[in-house]
Amino acid sequence: MAPNKEQQADTDQDNHNGKFLHRVKHFIHDIGEKLEEAVGFGKPTATVSTIHITSINLKQAELQVDILVTNQNPIPIPLVDINYLIETRGRKLASGLIPDAGTIHARGSETIKVPLTLIYEDIKSTYNDIEPGSVMPYRVMVELIVDVPVIGKVMVPVEKAGEVPVPYRPEVSLEKVKFQKFSLEETRSVLHLRLENKNEFELGVRELEYEVWLGEVRIGGARMEKAAEIGKKGSGVVELPMSFRPKDLGSAVWEMMRGRGTGYSIKGCVDVDSPFGAMKLPFSREGGRTKLQKEGDKDEVCVNLC
Repeated sequence: MAPNKEQQADTDQDNHNGKFLHRVKHFIHDIGEKLEEAVGFGKPTATVSTIHITSINLKQAELQVDILVTNQNPIPIPLVDINYLIETRGRKLASGLIPDAGTIHARGSETIKVPLTLIYEDIKSTYNDIEPGSVMPYRVMVELIVDVPVIGKVMVPVEKAGEVPVPYRPEVSLEKVKFQKFSLEETRSVLHLRLENKNEFELGVRELEYEVWLGEVRIGGARMEKAAEIGKKGSGVVELPMSFRPKDLGSAVWEMMRGRGTGYSIKGCVDVDSPFGAMKLPFSREGGRTKLQKEGDKDEVCVNLC
């Protein structure tokens, strides 16, 4: 059935309105392009210049992503939001949003610093195959949302891959104590402490602080005097100086001197360098027995531990 005059008039009006809106959209688009050409507005560019591991310990790793943003426009551009995502082998480790991230200056470049945090307990509880001591590959994806005049809000994506360790505390064992001077008033000795590195990366031991107990009596503590290098999945012995006054220590030392033995414990903290930055790793060891005896044919007296 052919449309009546009213229906035909409505159809013609709709077509007219549609054509008019279409012409308006084209006009606005053309004006925008002409303004962009005349004023020089354009989309900023960005690259990830570097990723720093600013802090790392047994609980978490803190990273900083440095993004170099270039704004060629003649006016500053607001950086509305920053979205970020960290993943490993396609699995999410962390994500978040940083609102109101500042302003990008006109006709220049500047570095936007994006702080990120990885909590090891959360990662290990979610992904059982990520073991302490391993090196974990990651990929950081960042979206900068900027508000460009004429163009409006646009997204500038950047990404970069890297590696971060999941550190493991060193295993410690006290092999022996070698006495350089032994008297009731002052005793000087050297502790031979074996450190076992269970990480898949080397450690440079730069500083070590420790305290030692025989039984329940603290006999002393000190700092390591000489640096040491321990390879990945390797071990090494560090020598630690210690001095104390046996006459102040009670029955534990006398039991050791009589050959009966007594329990020992040692705890402290080791500062290490690694390919991923400096770390401070605590350690402790309890148990064992001590026995005072000469070592071989030498005149040096040692405390052997088992």
